[in-house]
Amino acid sequence: MNKRFGGLSKWLLSIVTAIVFVFPAATFATEAQDDPYVMINSVATKTFARIKKEKDLIKENPELLRSVMEDELLPYIDYRFSAFKVLGKYASKVPREKLLEFVSVFREYLITSYAVALGYYDDQLVEFAPALEFEGRSDVTVRAVIKDGERPDIKVAFKVRKDRQSNEWQVYDMIAEGVSLLSSKRSEFESILRQDGIDKVIELMRKSIDEPIKLNEKLDK
Repeated sequence: MNKRFGGLSKWLLSIVTAIVFVFPAATFATEAQDDPYVMINSVATKTFARIKKEKDLIKENPELLRSVMEDELLPYIDYRFSAFKVLGKYASKVPREKLLEFVSVFREYLITSYAVALGYYDDQLVEFAPALEFEGRSDVTVRAVIKDGERPDIKVAFKVRKDRQSNEWQVYDMIAEGVSLLSSKRSEFESILRQDGIDKVIELMRKSIDEPIKLNEKLDK
């Protein structure tokens, strides 16, 4: 995995493999955001169906993966909530205009992160745990196990929250083998925020965003 994502690399690869599943795309007509379990499955199906359909175009221009991410995945990710969770206690110390800039750049950073990860897509499968009752809840965890041939199974979980205004469910965190995206990024950014401030964090994210998307050799065949 590309080193520029540091501690996030394991999560990136895991989230890509985790959201592939065995149901046919026609199973879900829409991305039902009133059901977190159906939503994740439906969005995954649509995303990977598009990647397969546009495989030749993506091979010629890997940057198209950014468009796939923005079109198919981003509408179902609560990047604003995630951005503030990553900042943690520092969110209250950052001027409003810088907060808005951070959230905007973090959005592009996530798009890039998913695009880089999808360069490693290689038809892995996953077994989702049965859906649980979520009536009256605003935060649920959708659990799964990745099956990747002879490699050891990987336990993953999606953290999903219900927006109070829209009443729609959105993903805000991913946990792979006990490693949380938000926790790892908060730990990574904390020392930078403390020593150099939010401008340095934004600068580092922009550098990652500006780097070209590259395909894994298997996807490039």
